[in-house]
Amino acid sequence: MKLYIKYMVSNRCKMAVKEELRKLNLHFILVDLGEIEIMENLSKDELELFRIGLISTGLELMDDKKAVLIEKIKNVIIEMVHHSDEVLKVNFSDYLSEKLHHDYTYLANLFSEVQGTTIEQFIISHKIERIKELIIYGELNITEIAWKMNYSSVAHLSNQFKKMTGLSPSHFRNLKDKRRTPIEEI
Repeated sequence: MKLYIKYMVSNRCKMAVKEELRKLNLHFILVDLGEIEIMENLSKDELELFRIGLISTGLELMDDKKAVLIEKIKNVIIEMVHHSDEVLKVNFSDYLSEKLHHDYTYLANLFSEVQGTTIEQFIISHKIERIKELIIYGELNITEIAWKMNYSSVAHLSNQFKKMTGLSPSHFRNLKDKRRTPIEEI
């Protein structure tokens, strides 16, 4: 049985879902960002217990097909920006279409309609948060970060960073107490 979970954006979320499944003595085949597959078919009572357990951890079970697709779009973006070390060599719209088996125009229109922002703006917001994280860690310089985050140049990264944060990347690096925004709140 496949189930879709909203706000599942990190490995900690995966651990929380696995723990809720264990509490109900359920066996999972797959626990991935936004999606799980379990061996059992759940009764209404079991499903309700699972739903309540998820809510206590800040997660939600999803039923609506459009909401599921929106969550899948978000999870593909989060996976690409925050959890992947490989540089994407193809156009992101093609990547998203291929990954989700839908036309990009449909995905983009649905996302904008439901979220009130474009896929591109969502990606940029996440890239900026990831750049903040990389700057704070201090392991890479701005040129390396620009390459890692698939920017055409340091200038492009710097301009986008300044437009979104009001600060240059180097000025941000100097602000030790600047707090990042949690992924779920972007």
